[in-house]
Amino acid sequence: MKPITNIESFLERFNNFKDAEFRSLEVSSATSMKIIFATQDAARAFDWLTIELEFSGVSDAKLLDENRLAHVDMEDGITLLSTQSGVSFAIGKYKSQSAIKDSISYIIANSVKYHEGQF
Repeated sequence: MKPITNIESFLERFNNFKDAEFRSLEVSSATSMKIIFATQDAARAFDWLTIELEFSGVSDAKLLDENRLAHVDMEDGITLLSTQSGVSFAIGKYKSQSAIKDSISYIIANSVKYHEGQF
C-alpha cells in the first residue's frame, strides 16, 4: 500500500473514478476498511486496472450491502477530501465533509492508502 500524497493528482489520474466499477467492500475491523474499484488509468494510456483503497482510523461510515455494489451508479465518480482530522470519501461529487454525509456511501477516516492491481 502506498499513501496518497496528492489527492487532486490521484483523482485526476483516474478521472475521479467516473464510470468505474465498484468491485468490493471489506470491513477488516471497526476502524479499518478496504474498497476495490476497477477504473481507467490515464498514466497507462487509459488501460483498466483495479485500485484498492484502504482506510485506517475510521470514525464514521455509511456502507452499502455487498450485493448492491455492482448496481452503484458511478457516473459522478468519487470524492476524496483532505480534512484537518484526516480524509473523507464518498460515492459521487461533493465539496465538503458535511455534504459527503448525503452520499449513498461514505467513509471518514484518519488516513487512506492505495494499491494498484490487475484488472
